[in-house]
Formats: sequence, structure tokens, C-alpha cells
Amino acid sequence: MSNSNSAKTIKNRIQSASAGSVFTTVDFADVTENLRVGVILARLEDDGVIQRVTRGVYYKPIYNKFLNEYLAPAPTLVAEAIAKSNGWTIVPCGDTALNVLGLSMHVPAVWSYVSDGNYKKCSYDNTTIYFKHTSNKEISKLSYKTALIVQALRALGKDNITDTVIEKIKNNLTSKEKKKMLSEAKTVTSWIYEYIKIICRSESK
Repeated sequence: MSNSNSAKTIKNRIQSASAGSVFTTVDFADVTENLRVGVILARLEDDGVIQRVTRGVYYKPIYNKFLNEYLAPAPTLVAEAIAKSNGWTIVPCGDTALNVLGLSMHVPAVWSYVSDGNYKKCSYDNTTIYFKHTSNKEISKLSYKTALIVQALRALGKDNITDTVIEKIKNNLTSKEKKKMLSEAKTVTSWIYEYIKIICRSESK
């Protein structure tokens, strides 16, 4: 594909994407080589089609008429884009996991993720994203939902998991997800698995 066609293809994809979408060179690896994609994305930034979030990460901006300004991209989308570009598996942890599951309305000061990749910190606007390396057994061998709930329970701590918390987590899970979680989580920390058995009790019979 010629350079002009590559640029046109990438621009068309971005324009057809939803506002707020986040991109890295990996998203266009099927169009042309990464170095060329980087040049094209930089030019699209100059043209105002996309905005740069951090090094190698761009997004299609959302304009808020009420605030009369462009909104910052969602931290979850930025984190997922960075993970995808590096080939990492990530799962929210700490306050981020609690927020994602609706167990806390507190907006995290730092959006934290456990990862099977490197330690990494990324900041943009007033947002900080932190990737913390963890053992593969905590994320790579678990489905996303199982790993997310393991991290949420860990964040709450053994003595802070109430009946209300258990009910909220139950309501986040389908019957299929509960059965999968019971099977997958057998190797996690024992006290966490005990709570998982309680959460999934109706599916274990």
C-alpha cells in the first residue's frame, strides 16, 4: 500500500471511530509498518484530527459544549491501549478495581493496574496511570472478571468484606461467570477463594 493510501486508510478508520477512542501504532499494524504509522498519527495530530495523550498514544477528542472544552480520554481506554501496544495482560487493582465494580464511588487518584509486563507510570492532564508487575498466576490464567474480583477483594482486605459487598459482587456476575470463577480461582490466596466460594455458593451445588 502506498504512503498516501496508508495515510488515507488510517484517517478514515479514526474518523469512523467513536469520539473518545484511543489509538496506538499497533491498531494500524495491518496497514503499514509501525514507523510509518507513527509519522501518519503525528501528522493527523498536527491537523487536529486526533490529540496526543502521551508518547505513542493518541485519542479522538470529545468536545463538551457545556464546558466549552475538549474532555480528557477515559483512563481505562488509555490503560488498555498501552497494554495492547506492549502485549500485556492487565487488570484493575486497588481503588481502581473497586471503582470499576461499583464498590466505591471514589474516583481513584491514581488508576492502578496489575500487569504481566513491566512497571510503568503514565501521566496526562490530571490523570496518572500506574502498571504494577505481578505474578502470572494472578492474571494470565484467569478470565478478566475473575481477576478483577480477586483484585477487588484483595483491595478491601479480609476483614472488610461485608454482606453488602458480597451481594454487589454477586449482582455483577452471570451464572456462567460464577461457575468459571469457582474453577479458575482455586490457586489464589486461600482467604480470597473462601469469599469467592461464598459469592458463587448457588453455583457450586
